[in-house]
Amino acid sequence: MKRILITGANSYIGTSFERWVEQWPDKYSVDTVDMKDGSWKEKDFSEYDVVFHVAGIAHIKETPENKDLYYKVNCDLAVEVAKAFKVVTEETKSKRHFIFLSSMSVYGINTGVITKAKQPSPISNYGKSKLQAEGLIKELESENFIISILRPPMVYGNGCKGNYVALSKLAKNLPVFPEFENQRSMIHIDNLNEFVRLLLEDGTSGLFFPQNKEYVKTSEMVKAIAMANNKTSHTTRIFNPLLKLACKNVGIVKKAFGSLIYEHDMSGNYEYCVCEFEESILKTEK
Repeated sequence: MKRILITGANSYIGTSFERWVEQWPDKYSVDTVDMKDGSWKEKDFSEYDVVFHVAGIAHIKETPENKDLYYKVNCDLAVEVAKAFKVVTEETKSKRHFIFLSSMSVYGINTGVITKAKQPSPISNYGKSKLQAEGLIKELESENFIISILRPPMVYGNGCKGNYVALSKLAKNLPVFPEFENQRSMIHIDNLNEFVRLLLEDGTSGLFFPQNKEYVKTSEMVKAIAMANNKTSHTTRIFNPLLKLACKNVGIVKKAFGSLIYEHDMSGNYEYCVCEFEESILKTEK
C-alpha cells in the first residue's frame, strides 16, 4: 500500500486527489496536513512513501504588499517540506517520492506554443515563486529521493476556482458569444488526479506537463457549458476584428481568446485522460 501525505489542507487539487484514490482503498492510504500554522513540522514523515505538495497561493490579485507572501508560501514553505521529507529518506535509506505542483505560469506567456525547448521566463510573482521553488527542490534529488515537478495548464472541474468560473458565468448569461479561432491547453481534475496516481505508481522523476488530449476552443467550451445547463449559446464572428486587436494588448482578452498550448508530445501517452472533453464539462457543471 502506498502511504501518501498531501501537504495543503482544503486545497482544491489535494482534496480532489484524496477523493479520487478512494476508488482503490486497498492500494492507497492518504493523510492531509494543514500548512498554515506550522503544526506540520510535528508530522512524522517516516510514515509516508509519497508527499504530494499542493499548498500555495493562487487566484488572488498580486500587489506590492503581498509579493513576499508569494515567495514565503509558494517557494520557502515548499522547499522546507521537501527538506524535511529528505531527512527521513536519508535516515531510513528507503526510497521516497516528492511531487511538487508547479504551473504553466512559469513560462510567463499568455499566448504561444510551449515546446520542450522553451525556457521559463515568469513575469508574475506566482510564476516566479513557483519556478524558484522548482530549482531549489530539484537540487535535493538523490538516488532514493525522487522529485517530480508538474506544470499543468488551467485545471478545471466541479468546485474549481479561477478563469473557468468566470467563463461559465458568461456562458450561462450571454445569448451571443464570439466565434474566434483559438486553442488552449487545459486539464480536467479527473485527468490530473489520474496522472498523479500513475506517476506515484511509476515513481518517475522529472518535469511533467499533463493536459487533456484535446485542445480547447473558447467558443466551443462556452457552447458545451451552455448545453450542460440546458441553455443555447449562439456565436458570431462580428467581433473578431476587435478581438484580434485586443489580443495584442489586453491581458484578459489574451487569456480568454488567445492560443496557449503545450505541444502534444510533451504530455506522454495520455493514458491518464479518463475523461473526454464533453464529459468533463458535464461533470464540472453538475
